[in-house]
Amino acid sequence: MEKEEITPSEWQIMEILWNSESPLTSSEVYKRMQGSVDMSQRMVRVLMNRLSSKDILGYQVDEHDARVYHYYVRKTKEECVKEKSRKFVDSYFSGSGTNAMAALLQSFVLTDEQIKELEEILEKSREQGTRASDKKGDYYD
Repeated sequence: MEKEEITPSEWQIMEILWNSESPLTSSEVYKRMQGSVDMSQRMVRVLMNRLSSKDILGYQVDEHDARVYHYYVRKTKEECVKEKSRKFVDSYFSGSGTNAMAALLQSFVLTDEQIKELEEILEKSREQGTRASDKKGDYYD
């Protein structure tokens, strides 16, 4: 079964948890969201339960009050971004990372510094691909 994507509202909740150094209750998340997002405390709880069922959040029951859950991150932001990126490429570019990157690059004017940064990313990708192929024995002399 395919994993459900994180919705934009769930992503807002995750941003708060990713930036927290310790687990948070739904009430604490709600308080940190106030003023920036129009969402009820009940909706925050519902979304956090959904994130838990998607295995993106975990929780521990409070030792003093079984009605209180302390939520912690099970997936890093980087893992979620990679999954979201992969689904985007699969949905809009038939799985072609090359076509996706070309479309994005053609949509922006890049500075020399940004181009250099992309070149470094491509070089790292090349090195990772070479190491992976060497392990499989896919290269021929």
